[in-house]
Amino acid sequence: MMSILRYGADSTLKLDIEPAALLAECHAPRGVAVADPAAVVSAALADPLDFPPLRRAVIPGDRVVLALEPELPQAPALVSSVISTLLEAGAAAADICVLQSRGGHSVTADSLRFRLPAECTEKIDFVGHDPRDRGQLSYLAANEDGEPIYVNRRLFDADVVLPIGCLRLATTPDYFGINAAVYPTFSDAATLDRFRATVAACEPNGIARRRHEANDVAWRLGIMLTVQIVPAAAGGVLHVLAGSLESVERRGSELCKSAWDFEVPRRADLIVAAIEGVDQQTWENFGRAVAAASRAVADDGAIAICTELDTEPGPALEWLGRARDLPDALRHIRRQHTADAPAAHELAQALKRGRVYLMSRLDESVVENLGMAPVAVEADIGRLARRYRSCVLLANAQYAQPTPLEESSK
Repeated sequence: MMSILRYGADSTLKLDIEPAALLAECHAPRGVAVADPAAVVSAALADPLDFPPLRRAVIPGDRVVLALEPELPQAPALVSSVISTLLEAGAAAADICVLQSRGGHSVTADSLRFRLPAECTEKIDFVGHDPRDRGQLSYLAANEDGEPIYVNRRLFDADVVLPIGCLRLATTPDYFGINAAVYPTFSDAATLDRFRATVAACEPNGIARRRHEANDVAWRLGIMLTVQIVPAAAGGVLHVLAGSLESVERRGSELCKSAWDFEVPRRADLIVAAIEGVDQQTWENFGRAVAAASRAVADDGAIAICTELDTEPGPALEWLGRARDLPDALRHIRRQHTADAPAAHELAQALKRGRVYLMSRLDESVVENLGMAPVAVEADIGRLARRYRSCVLLANAQYAQPTPLEESSK
């Protein structure tokens, strides 16, 4: 039986797997990606969930900050539509700031030049957030533990903060809810370290506390309206939601579960997981894909991750090759606060369970130093699939969640 799994920018993996061995094919999400994300954003802002239209929420002279979550699919189209709505409401282009993570500038003046009038894009302020630059930060308050809350000064000074984020399933290891587009994304380095350490330590109660902290910061900043997308396959957009935080979170959770939650008959000996989309080839998504595959792999089973990753791993991942053993690696990773610590933790946990294979554009020595087996060609994945008695295919594994049927009823 020939099965197809897409990965990378435009690559296709063809697998000939015996029907009895193929337990499930978790392909594209349920639903059809929108053809014109900008038009859907405009419609959502004209009729938000439990909130007035955006054009009635701003007045001329308001300083507006659009806070963009990293790795936001179709970001230029989404942002241009929000800005168009703001301009129609009377906001001045010079009063609009597009705030993004430093190094993650997916939206620039050039990317908006063909979507907005040139005189507007020249006046809009595009800011890259640097969590280590104290000059960019303002003290907001203290959290429940007495730790200081710092946020980007643009958020602190804004009259209107409009987050634009990507919804994920609540069980995604590093997902801190719909307000994560603002906090900890645009906080200081110490806060980012604290949130990453919580993920790397695999503390469910800690994750809940961090989500509560993010919600508290949004409340303190006076954020009442949000724009969130439900992702589609290959970096597309499935749904766009705008409205009050509570309504968007509730409806978004339902849509995400409907689109990306898959039941599989039982745990499989092999999970072949793919990351599709040109902008999706990151170590953060690798960690999410490993976490998703780990939910459905059997003990002593194997995980094969198909990517076009070409970015060198960070210090937490590199420690896997230097550690005495996996318990030692996990102890070290839990003390790491680097951006790749969550991915390193998921990989170390998966290696404790079984073998992990990686198809990427990295040198084989780099992959081997991480404790994984490199896969050079697509045919090797096919041969691998034929070696195992059962297999599950998981497309867009950075978003998807497979749940074995016997475990979903518990």
